[in-house]
Amino acid sequence: MKKEYWYVIIAYIIMQLSSLIGIPIVAFIGTAMGKSLKEMETLSIPYWLVISFSLTLVIVLLLLRKEPRTETDLRDASSPASSAAWAFAGVFLALFAQSIAASIENMLGIELGSENTQEIIKLIEMFPVVILVSSIIGPILEEIVFRKIIFGSLHKKMNFFFSALISSVIFALAHMEPEHVILYSAMGFTFAFLYVKTKRIIVPIIAHVTMNTMVVLLQSVFREDIERMIKEAEKIQSFIGGL
Repeated sequence: MKKEYWYVIIAYIIMQLSSLIGIPIVAFIGTAMGKSLKEMETLSIPYWLVISFSLTLVIVLLLLRKEPRTETDLRDASSPASSAAWAFAGVFLALFAQSIAASIENMLGIELGSENTQEIIKLIEMFPVVILVSSIIGPILEEIVFRKIIFGSLHKKMNFFFSALISSVIFALAHMEPEHVILYSAMGFTFAFLYVKTKRIIVPIIAHVTMNTMVVLLQSVFREDIERMIKEAEKIQSFIGGL
């Protein structure tokens, strides 16, 4: 593996652990500037999320700025039109894979719903700019680390299935919800397939960004509308059932 790739992985790991130091520092700075301790206890987490993810993305892009593109890479890569089509289709493939994985987890008695997602939704409602992390910066970093670097390096030494399996399980465990390893692995497999199919990392990035954005919008911005629609549908169903 290239040394730049190792630097990217190290930067990503440091970012994941940085909250242990970063959040208290942000809270201290906030209180020093006149904000109350209670207010900073609420705001320090979303502030640090935005700062750490943004800074890490800049570092990663700088590390990969000289990433060579060989003639073979360019020749094998999908055309822009084909890549756009796969990026669009990839959103539905990921959602389909996610629904199958959720069904399997349900049959295994695993409670549906991600605590991670719910925590992120709460942070977005409190500090809307966090949506940049959950919907854009986060997916970009994950695709670079787990698909381009980890999966890409493994795929040079083994077939698609095993390289996708290993990288997807690592991707799943990185979300700190081991009970949903099937769910996250299914998404990882889908994004790995898109990367192999098109030879362009931008394709799984677009699919990942789009899917995360849809989830956030449905569970935050349009949550009340959806809940109202569900209640109305239940009323109609009850009315029809009573006829």
